[in-house]
Amino acid sequence: MAAPTSNKPVILYSETTPNGIVVSAYLEELKDKYGAPDYEAIKLSIRDADIGKVHLQVKSPWFLEINPNGRIPAITHNGFPVFETSAILLYLSQQFDKDHVFSRDVNDVQAYSQELQWLFFAHGGIGPMQGQAGHFIRAAPEKIPYGIKRYSDETKRLYGVLESRLKNREYLLDNGFGIADIKAWGWVRSGPRLSIELDEFPKVKAWVEKIENRPAVQRGLNIPASN
Repeated sequence: MAAPTSNKPVILYSETTPNGIVVSAYLEELKDKYGAPDYEAIKLSIRDADIGKVHLQVKSPWFLEINPNGRIPAITHNGFPVFETSAILLYLSQQFDKDHVFSRDVNDVQAYSQELQWLFFAHGGIGPMQGQAGHFIRAAPEKIPYGIKRYSDETKRLYGVLESRLKNREYLLDNGFGIADIKAWGWVRSGPRLSIELDEFPKVKAWVEKIENRPAVQRGLNIPASN
């Protein structure tokens, strides 16, 4: 079966996971600032039990043409596919954040480098480590204390890096809120579900709450809507 069709220029394929809400929140931030992009959000199943049974599923052949890795989120923009959360954030910034409200100008070499450093820190550090902690704590068929401790401790260490970074600033970058914050926030907000209490990291906790109170972010938390 073919991919779903839409008359919107941007289609978001997602679910309300730590990675998924990052892109929906950013799309809503862009809409608040610029009135664009106009997009449609399509909810995909990420359950292995739905493989081969549900059309809107991440391992469906039509979706693997968009994201060969079979993971959400992904977007298409006028038919052009983009996958991986950080790549999507950067692409949307290049296309729609013309005033660099949420992203840094590539011609400002140091500011752009700082943005990439913290974006990749979240993408390559917090996300994978916390994801593995979540697997061993909530999904593994048997409790493996070493795995739980290894990934929980590493997640806490990374939160400590954020705590240090936020000691004398409101957001991760020197010149304010942006996509690096959105990327890290998506994971850190769910730390308490893994018994990683944000009270241990007061600067991080305040940062999460500040981001979460943004109207666009609040809307993004519920996109795509439940069927």
